[in-house]
Amino acid sequence: MLAAPGQPLLTSTTPPRPRLAWLDAIRGVGSTAVLLEHMFYRFLPGLRPHWFNLGMYGVLVFFLVSGYIIPASLERRGDVRSFWIGRFFRLYPLYFLVIGLVLALLPVVPLREAVAPDLATAAAHATMLVDVVGAAGVADTMWTLSYEMVFYLLVTALFVAGIHRHSGVWAVAFAVASLLFGLLLAGPVLPRGPAAFTGLAVLVVGLACVVAGSGRVRTAGTLLLGALAVTLVLLGSRTPWLGPAIIAVMFTGTLLHRWERGQVSAPRTVAAVAFLLALVPFFAFPTGWWAYPRVWITTLALAGATFAIGMALRHRAVPRVLVRLGVISYSVYLLHHPLLKLFVTVVGDPRLQPPFTQALLAAAFVSMVLAASWLTYRFVELPMQHLGRRLSRSLNAAGI
Repeated sequence: MLAAPGQPLLTSTTPPRPRLAWLDAIRGVGSTAVLLEHMFYRFLPGLRPHWFNLGMYGVLVFFLVSGYIIPASLERRGDVRSFWIGRFFRLYPLYFLVIGLVLALLPVVPLREAVAPDLATAAAHATMLVDVVGAAGVADTMWTLSYEMVFYLLVTALFVAGIHRHSGVWAVAFAVASLLFGLLLAGPVLPRGPAAFTGLAVLVVGLACVVAGSGRVRTAGTLLLGALAVTLVLLGSRTPWLGPAIIAVMFTGTLLHRWERGQVSAPRTVAAVAFLLALVPFFAFPTGWWAYPRVWITTLALAGATFAIGMALRHRAVPRVLVRLGVISYSVYLLHHPLLKLFVTVVGDPRLQPPFTQALLAAAFVSMVLAASWLTYRFVELPMQHLGRRLSRSLNAAGI
């Protein structure tokens, strides 16, 4: 939703633009893929593909969507404070609700073994930067939110510095960084505790400058946040090459938006980024099976193809079921893993049941996730988004 040349920026009285159905559909595909990846560990594991990774495919699709829409949203608003208020009320209420759910379930569902129950972990969760400070999220899917946050910090800094339109340059730069850091590093350089506490302090100070400051104070705050984002994604990621690879994917999404608007030429740059990212697993230190060259390349190609098909068909009618899944995709994404652990605790391991019974249990689980996700979207996400918009309008109207 980039403003075309000469198009006015969003003001406090401008109504929000209508949702883009094709992007919602792609989000629906991504959330379904992540749900299936985790579900197939417990239900009908024989259906789980091994020639690509469903979960990584889903998150790469999400990252392309975020890269496409988030910088455009900031540029359309033209106001970093309104942007950050909107992001806070969009992400944090449900995020904190899911953390509360996980903690409430501790008497029956143990905490993930990777999670260290200490103050550093609490600080990491407060910033949503868990994966780039070497921590583990209390819900398995929370690691990806770290890169969403890093991307928001980066695009804000680039926007304030006036160099935000060079999306292709940033995509290639982070793809090259992914290749280099994968070759040089086997793990994060920054220690978890200091990284988590420093990240929390810098984020609080920087966002305070953005929300409450003006002029040079706001500019200094955004640049400080950008420096934090670059440092953490390059030196703090638990898988060193994956962080910059994800940011490269997100800037590729931004580049595609600019290309769609006729602002830049994209095909060669997209091909260069894809080539560089495809090379990374051949040189990087070994990680999980999903990072084997064949699996990673196939997963990357499928995510790119999904987004390309969505763009090509963006002016056509979109299946309503995918659009509705996309609308509740954030809830599906965050809720499904804690609910899966609770479901298995209650009913037992489905893999011990006959295939037909596993299929019935899987259908019951999916129904539970979709029902819970609709409720949290309706009664948590929507009201909080509306509250964020009202707060932004009030601050702008008051001239604060």
